[in-house]
Parts: sequence; C-alpha cells; structure tokens
Amino acid sequence: MIERIQQAHAFYCRLTGQRVSLRFDRQRLWFELFRAGFTEADLQTVIRYLQREIRHGRRNVGALKLSNLLQPDRFEEDLNISRVTLSPPKPPQPTSPPPPPPSPEEREAARLRGLQMLARCRDEIGR
Repeated sequence: MIERIQQAHAFYCRLTGQRVSLRFDRQRLWFELFRAGFTEADLQTVIRYLQREIRHGRRNVGALKLSNLLQPDRFEEDLNISRVTLSPPKPPQPTSPPPPPPSPEEREAARLRGLQMLARCRDEIGR
C-alpha cells in the first residue's frame, strides 16, 4: 500500500505541478481514499475535471489542495459530477417533419376566405 500511495502522490504532484511533501498525515489521507475504493484513474479524472473547472472560473484553485481533494466524500462528489459533465448531451428527439407548403389552389382559397372575413368585419364596423 505504501508504494501505491507514493506513486499516487507523485502522480498528483505531476498533474498539478505542485511539490508537496508526503508526510504521515498525507499518507493517511491517501490510505483512506484508497480504502474507500477509489483508484488512480479516478484521481486523474477528478484532477482533470477540477483543472477544467478552475480554468473556466467555476471552481476555486483551492479545490486542488491535497487536504481538500483527498476527503472521500468530496472526492466522490467531484468524481460523480465529472462523469455527468463529461457525458455529451442527448440529441434532441426527432420531431415530425413540418407539413408540406400549401398548394397554389389552397393558398388562393385561404386568401379568398381572408378577404371574406375582412369584408364582414368592415360591414360590422360600418353599421
């Protein structure tokens, strides 16, 4: 387990560009994260997600602090959110095609109905 923790810590430092010592308290945080069932692939997913969110101004750079990142509850939430946002949006459901345009005869009939309605309105207003 200690070798796994050292590798994960070095990986974290490489991905974030930080040089953070691996003291006992930090080893314990790594141990708890791995004991909760998270993997190095999960770590990479969360770090990439947080970096993207920070670049877009939606998250604070403090989200990448080791003491914040390695909290199992927060880590799980960020991992789940990263998976949701990485999924492409579902394509819109196909709709029925618009009806065909009216034929010239149908347009002429509609025009005549409109003229009749307009004439009736004029007659009613004129009374």
